[in-house]
Amino acid sequence: MSAIDTLEGHAPFRDYRTWYRVTGTLTGERLPLVVAHGGPGCTHDYVDSFRDIAALDGRVVIHYDQLGNGRSTHLPEKGADFWTVELFLAELDNLLAHLGISGRYAFLGQSWGGMLGAEHAVRRPAGLKALVIANSPANMHTWVAEANRLRRDLPAEVQATLLAHEAAGTLTHPDYIAASRVFYDRHVCRVSPWPAEVARTFAAMDEDNTVYRHMNGPTEFHVIGTMKDWTIEDRLHLIAAPTLLISGAHDEATPEVVRPYRERVPDCTWKLFADSSHMPHVEEKVACLAAVSAFLRQHD
Repeated sequence: MSAIDTLEGHAPFRDYRTWYRVTGTLTGERLPLVVAHGGPGCTHDYVDSFRDIAALDGRVVIHYDQLGNGRSTHLPEKGADFWTVELFLAELDNLLAHLGISGRYAFLGQSWGGMLGAEHAVRRPAGLKALVIANSPANMHTWVAEANRLRRDLPAEVQATLLAHEAAGTLTHPDYIAASRVFYDRHVCRVSPWPAEVARTFAAMDEDNTVYRHMNGPTEFHVIGTMKDWTIEDRLHLIAAPTLLISGAHDEATPEVVRPYRERVPDCTWKLFADSSHMPHVEEKVACLAAVSAFLRQHD
């Protein structure tokens, strides 16, 4: 990667700043790829492997930390009413304009990033030429139902610990966190120990969980934040961009969770990674990046 140029900067956004990193050269012929992390409230670190696509096919790859996270402006004083889908859509539009690529680009969103990508795509922006939705729900009610179905397969003592602390409201107790990790090791990232970039994201969320807490809740399967009733199912037919859908066989984004994308996005191809959970880009990195690269080359 040493031969590939990288550029870091901040895009002014309202009274705040959005951190971004450009890997490769923006003047290249291939579609620029913008990568959005999940959460809401994660950081770019755990999806950092997608930068290697720049070396695979000479494509510029752009990562950014969404507002409230990572190296962008943190706003721990802001309440739930501040953190909205519309806020992050506006931030994305601002970043595209700042980089001068709003007329032609591809977008990859992982988990919440894919939800954001779908919200962006249903508005049919003229510059969006290809969309990758990775491990994302289309309806949070389905997400929670499936997460709790998977949770029922956890060891009985783990389930009892989770229930006890949820009933008591002691969701930051070390025992609750440890019990949650059992679920995460099965259905979020099956690589053990977690790679450094994944650990960095979770450490950053431990340090400032403002966005995740308000929009999602305390854990992946206890969703009590402002996104708890979110759905885009009835708008997916509006997506005009060719779409690649990614998920893992052990994913918390189960086949039922991603089914609306498969069935309702007009031009959608689904790639299931047999040895992955929620992070094929980490768990089956070579195969995942190759699949994304091949898809994007079709639409350059």
